[in-house]
Amino acid sequence: MAPVPSFTPPHALYSSHAASSFRELAVPPQAKPATVDVPSLQNASRVLHDQFVKDAQTIPEVGDLLATPGGQSSASYSVYPDDYRVPFQRRRLVGIPEALFQYYNTTNVTSHMGLIPEIERAWVAIDHKLFLWDYMEGQEISSFVDQPDVITHVAVVKPKQGVFIDDITSVMVICTPVSILLIGLSINSVTGLNSRSHKDIKMYATDMSVSSDVEMTSVAGTSDGRVFMCSSQDGCLYELHYQQNESWFGKRVQLINHSVGSMQSLLPRFTSPRPEDRTTSIVSDPSRGIIYALSAKNAISIYRPSGDKAVHHLQTISNLLKLAQEKAPGSGAVTPANFHVITLLPIPSTESRSSVQLVAITSAGVRLYFSASTSYGYSSASTSLSSPRPLTLVHVRLPPSNLLHPDEQSNPHRPTAIVTYGAPQNPSTSRPYPISGLEHSCYMDALTVSAQPGDTDGTDFLLCTSPDLTRIGSFGQLQHQAPSQQAPYGGPTYVTNTNQRPPLTENATLLSIPGRTWAMAPVPQISQTFGSSAPSPAVANELAFQFSEHPRQFMILTNVGITFLVKRRAVDCLRAILEEVRTDGAVQPLIEFRDSYGRDQTCAMLLALACGNTYLDISDQSMGLLQTVSSDLASVAKQAFYDFGERPIWTERVTYGTAESSGTAIFSGRREGLALYFARLVRPFWKEKLTTSRSTGLQHLNVSESVLVTTQKNMIALKDFLDQNPHLFHSSPGDLTVARTPAGNEQEAWKAEQTSVAQLVLLLTRSIEAISFVLLLNDYNLGELISQCEEGSRTRITSMTFEELATAQDSVAVSRALINVIIDQQIGQQLSVDTVSEVLQQRCGSFCSTDDVMLYKARENVRKAIESRTPTEWQTWLGESLRLFTKGARTLDLPKVEEICNDYRQLGYAKGVIEFPLICAQVQDADNLGFDYWLAGCPSNDPRSELYQRREQCYRLILHSLEVFEKRATAGESSGSKEDPETSKNHAYELAFASEDEMFHSTLYDWLIERGLVDELLTMRPPFLEAHLKREPTTVQKYQLLWQFYVKDGQPLRAAEVLAILAESPSDDLTLSARLEYLTLAVGNAKSHPITVGNKHETAIAFLTDLEEKLDVAQVQLEIYQTLLPHAHDPGEAGEQIRLLDKGLLTITELYQMYAETFDLPVMKLLILHVSEHRDEHIVLPIWNRIFEDAVEAGADGQTNADHIITGVVPLGQRFYPSESAFPLRHVAALLVKFSLAQKGALPHGWTPRVLVQCSVPYTEIWEVLHEMYESHIPPFNEQASVQAISSDIAVLFNDWLEEARRPQSSIARREFPVGRIDLAIDQYLSELEPSRTETKTAYENVKRQLRRNW
Repeated sequence: MAPVPSFTPPHALYSSHAASSFRELAVPPQAKPATVDVPSLQNASRVLHDQFVKDAQTIPEVGDLLATPGGQSSASYSVYPDDYRVPFQRRRLVGIPEALFQYYNTTNVTSHMGLIPEIERAWVAIDHKLFLWDYMEGQEISSFVDQPDVITHVAVVKPKQGVFIDDITSVMVICTPVSILLIGLSINSVTGLNSRSHKDIKMYATDMSVSSDVEMTSVAGTSDGRVFMCSSQDGCLYELHYQQNESWFGKRVQLINHSVGSMQSLLPRFTSPRPEDRTTSIVSDPSRGIIYALSAKNAISIYRPSGDKAVHHLQTISNLLKLAQEKAPGSGAVTPANFHVITLLPIPSTESRSSVQLVAITSAGVRLYFSASTSYGYSSASTSLSSPRPLTLVHVRLPPSNLLHPDEQSNPHRPTAIVTYGAPQNPSTSRPYPISGLEHSCYMDALTVSAQPGDTDGTDFLLCTSPDLTRIGSFGQLQHQAPSQQAPYGGPTYVTNTNQRPPLTENATLLSIPGRTWAMAPVPQISQTFGSSAPSPAVANELAFQFSEHPRQFMILTNVGITFLVKRRAVDCLRAILEEVRTDGAVQPLIEFRDSYGRDQTCAMLLALACGNTYLDISDQSMGLLQTVSSDLASVAKQAFYDFGERPIWTERVTYGTAESSGTAIFSGRREGLALYFARLVRPFWKEKLTTSRSTGLQHLNVSESVLVTTQKNMIALKDFLDQNPHLFHSSPGDLTVARTPAGNEQEAWKAEQTSVAQLVLLLTRSIEAISFVLLLNDYNLGELISQCEEGSRTRITSMTFEELATAQDSVAVSRALINVIIDQQIGQQLSVDTVSEVLQQRCGSFCSTDDVMLYKARENVRKAIESRTPTEWQTWLGESLRLFTKGARTLDLPKVEEICNDYRQLGYAKGVIEFPLICAQVQDADNLGFDYWLAGCPSNDPRSELYQRREQCYRLILHSLEVFEKRATAGESSGSKEDPETSKNHAYELAFASEDEMFHSTLYDWLIERGLVDELLTMRPPFLEAHLKREPTTVQKYQLLWQFYVKDGQPLRAAEVLAILAESPSDDLTLSARLEYLTLAVGNAKSHPITVGNKHETAIAFLTDLEEKLDVAQVQLEIYQTLLPHAHDPGEAGEQIRLLDKGLLTITELYQMYAETFDLPVMKLLILHVSEHRDEHIVLPIWNRIFEDAVEAGADGQTNADHIITGVVPLGQRFYPSESAFPLRHVAALLVKFSLAQKGALPHGWTPRVLVQCSVPYTEIWEVLHEMYESHIPPFNEQASVQAISSDIAVLFNDWLEEARRPQSSIARREFPVGRIDLAIDQYLSELEPSRTETKTAYENVKRQLRRNW
């Protein structure tokens, strides 16, 4: 390879360090996908969108260039010799097949020929024989000879809807001097030799023909199938009307003259056309529904087909010569002698977003541009079908006057300056060749090709023009100094430079071809835009299309054959320059190219050449294979890509008044070239929806598979190139020390560039996989797959674009939904999913991760388990499926988890229904945030609650499975299980209780408790039950179970503690009786606590004492409540206060103050004093006084009142004695004695001691109390009568005491009877006894005798 003098690549370009660094940024192919880096992908996608916008703005439309203010005419051209810059090139000549010459009779033959590019045929008529020549295959000819008249013209038009069978896609119109015949055509694309695609044609007889008095010379069809034509003989406009069947109102085929006859009301001008007004040719503009007619006098008439068999005349433009001269005064190309319009060329509305819609070309090469408004600059909306605007001549484009003769195109001299119309010429190297006598012309995408006879026999010259993108585009290129313009022909300058937009400058060349031209046409180009939603470049911007479409081509039919003319694109010119650099080492053309197209555009083209592209080779349009240049040429391209790319630059922005600064990177040409090339590859479909709806209602792929496959090939080539050349986007050591640039800023710039490149490479990889994914879906019938998705997924898929598939956050979920449908289909058809899984993982790994593949294999194992015959196989397949499901659990959403659990449930697989949801719960809450939320008591407004809910949902799946297993075990149903239902149920419970998930255990316990399985749960005593029952929020139900748990667990003291808490619970659900019961049970359990357990003896005793006291108080409260219960529903505060007694436990003080005193309950007061052991005579004595006062009924006899006192006092004595707090014995005895004395003989002797005996007071205590009174001399015992009464009571007491002691089963032991004391006391009492109390004396003596007798 020849050296490249201007290239100075640093040695570090190919260093291993740079290589490894770039590979860290790039995504390796077929890598295990982690989480899709959506932000990076979206950043890269925004870069692509920026490139779309640039492409849409860098080249203005031709109509905008023509609208340069003051520029009503122009003639600026760039003319080059035959070197790399010549815009057109003869690609090949296909000779007329030899077989046709046998039909020629040199003495008498009438022959016509023409081109029908839409069916890839040239037609040749020899007398009455019609031959269709397939110029794509070269020599293939089909013929039609079934009519006798000489054929003069042939055209192909679209058929009318519903007239022919569906196979007929086109109609061929055959014109003879006496008739017009319709032939149906069926056209199908087939693959021929060398995998080339061509059209196969079948002809159908339609039996549709009509006779004609004139010979038709021009035919044009509309998009709805109407056929218009004109005759050179009478110059009238005709319509060939045909319909499926004849009717009363019309024939099946008829020829309608729209110029005369019945159409006079619509077309009054055409009552009698003059010879000079004869229509010579017509053309159709299907995009606007317009017919243009050209007359012999250069007038242009415009028609719009209206109703059936009718047309509407819109406008006639006449005096074109005058109009053209007004816009180009003094031009030698616009004179009456040479002003003859040869062709009308409609500009499709899809091509012209401005209002330019028609070009007329004269024989002198003048192009007349017509716009749909009188004031130029209206949008295309102004030309809508509903309100058409009249056409106006807006610009005259004059021909080049400095064309090089074709013979001089091969002159090796290459001028260094661009030759421009009006610039000084170099007479020594070029001989200008004037344009005159053009006969044919055609137009496509701002390219014009015209033919005129050459200066030698058997040769024609082709005038080829195309926009000079380097002059009209904004690529950031160096601005050339425009050569000075001189006014030709002594007239003014026709081009005015403005700051708004550049004037139209075109490349022009003159090429020679063999033969005389009969017809010419552009080769049909398959559009790749699909109505793209991306910003659309102008059609003239071939830079935007050269990597995604074939080059534009024209074909010229001559009497020699068909010459194919190809438009040389910028990348073709660059390729030729690189060849020159490689062979000769001449780098100046390459530098000039860079300066002309700009750094970024040049780098994009160099990158395409270096890595290869399916559209590089202009010699073949049908193979679709990746085209690459030689390795030497690729090396030159790669080196130039690096050197021309320069460095990224960091620009600082300092905020005024602060020390803060920020900056942005201006990327290098390499990064911009990569972004530009990548964007141009995907632009045809990037913003398009994935699918579109068919008439059947199903969706289908919106972009053809061939486009996706071809684009993917180019993207893979780019990806491979980047992987193999990681150094291209790294700096060399020498690049980092740049004058006037801080090293830190330089590093920031490189860092920003590498980040951006890495994101683009990531998006490139993802996009390649996205295309593979879409193609795979299409293989499995995309429409059917979408229809089987859920509604949400279906809606999203149908609205999703290719860009969103590659970059949207929800693309993973959408792709997974589609894959799941495929897998379901495979499993449903009992097919293996291994093949699909492997293809997905290999071709589109980011859309189908390793986890996904495992899940698909797991589902297949479930299917195998269903089909298994033995329990061992069943267990094996299900165990393997569980293992795989477990590994891929992190990618499953809850519906899918539920579906898997349902499968396991149906199969009765206990391990699956328990362990899999538990694993999913842990995966859903991997950081245990939901678990922590649960432990914290589920606080409100906590973001962790969502994770908690996910765990709960997994647990509910387990509980549902357990419920199903129980029902099956009860009913004896085996379902699809190979195990006994009872065994499956027991196994499931074993696995559930064996779990170490505390939160699950808690959920399980609640579920079991709700189902009434408390005893079973307490018997099992699972590990987390105690913690569950103690966990907040605590409930009465939990504590009721907790104390029972402690009892069964042998922990009575803890059970007592829980029971005590229950008794004092603030819950309103517990009654006072229940609380009393809990306290009673607490006391019982506390007493059962072993002394040695935990060395807590003292604490336990204290706790027991406290419990007993609380129990006593509770009993008092219960008694008060029962006392007041009849008044519990009394209105007002009293009833409410009484009801509060049943709601909770009160203290003894509260009971006394709020109830005993408030409701005046003497007995309850005594009870409270008794329980509290509060000794206060000032409290208790008045209570007893009140009791006696209440017992004595005024007006009643003594015995009755005595009975009342006994009724009131005896129960209290029995209850409270010996409590001095509640039963002050001496005071009670004194009250009894005083009552007895007050009755004066109404009561028997001994009444007082006998009442005290009934109060369970011991005889000894009673004797001591009475003896104290006897000896006290305190009133009323200072009177002898009272003392004697007491003595009588003592005598009765001794007698009763003696009798009780003598009774066989007496509670008084004989040895405990104080015989000596009583004997001495009797002596005292007898000595002091009044003589009148004989009965008392007898009693004393009797007791004394009994003492001596028995003791």
